[in-house]
Amino acid sequence: MASIQNLKTKIHNRFMPWLDVLAITAWGILILKYWLTGKLNLLIHPDYFWLAILGAMGLLIVGLLKAGQLLQRRRREVTPTAQHITLFPPGWGSVLLLTAAILGLIITPRVFASQTALSRGVTDLVGATRTQPQAFHASSRPEKRSLIDWVRTLNVYPEPDAYTGQKVKVQGFVIHPPELGKEYLFLARFVITCCAADAYPAGLPVKIKERDDHYPADTWLEVEGQMVTENLSGKRQLTIAATSLKTIPQPKNPYSY
Repeated sequence: MASIQNLKTKIHNRFMPWLDVLAITAWGILILKYWLTGKLNLLIHPDYFWLAILGAMGLLIVGLLKAGQLLQRRRREVTPTAQHITLFPPGWGSVLLLTAAILGLIITPRVFASQTALSRGVTDLVGATRTQPQAFHASSRPEKRSLIDWVRTLNVYPEPDAYTGQKVKVQGFVIHPPELGKEYLFLARFVITCCAADAYPAGLPVKIKERDDHYPADTWLEVEGQMVTENLSGKRQLTIAATSLKTIPQPKNPYSY
C-alpha cells in the first residue's frame, strides 16, 4: 500500500508542475491569438487591449521561467503532508484552466445576437443607454449620427417631436420584439463599456413598408429615412420612417463603445 502511495506521489510531483506550465502558457497564447485574429474586440473594450496583451505576455514569461526551473531542477521526491485540506485533488485547478484555454483555442467567440437582446429587455432600449451624457454632441449633423449617437441624443433630450423630419442613416442588426407590429422592426447594436459581460443592446424602432419577414432577425441593415414620432406599446417613441433598407455584411467590429 505504501509503495502505491509513493508511486502516486512521484507521478504527482513529476507531472503536476508541468500541468501548471501548460495552463499558464495556454492562456497567454489564447489571449494573443484573439488579439492577432481581431477577436479580442468581441470580448473587451479596445481601451483595455493593452492590459490584456501585457497580461498575455506576462503569462508566457511566467510559463517559460517556470519551465526553465523545472528543466534545471533535479528529480526529487516530496513527501505530501496532511496539513492542507482541499475540495479537489491537487492539480484540478490547472486541469480546469487548461481545459478552458483549449476550448477557447478551438471555439471562436460569437457576436451577441437578437435573442440575447430580447432576453436583456429590448422594450426599454430607446433612450435607455447607460453611456454618459457628455458623449452627446449637439452640433453633429443628424445624417452623420450613428445609431448609438441617436440613442445618446435621446438620453440627453428625450422629446421625440424635437427630431421629427431629421434625416437619418444608420446601421445595425434586426430584432423582432413580439410587441411590435409587422410594419415595424427594431434596429440595434450592442454597446460594450468594459467587457462582453456588461454588453447591452441599444437602438431604435424602424417603420418599414414591407412585411418584417423580409428581414429576418440578426440581419444587418443600413437604414436611411427620416425621424417621426410613433405611438408604440403605449408610449410616444422616436422612430425611423425608412425610405431605404439595404442588407449589409456584419461589420468587422459589430459593437459600439
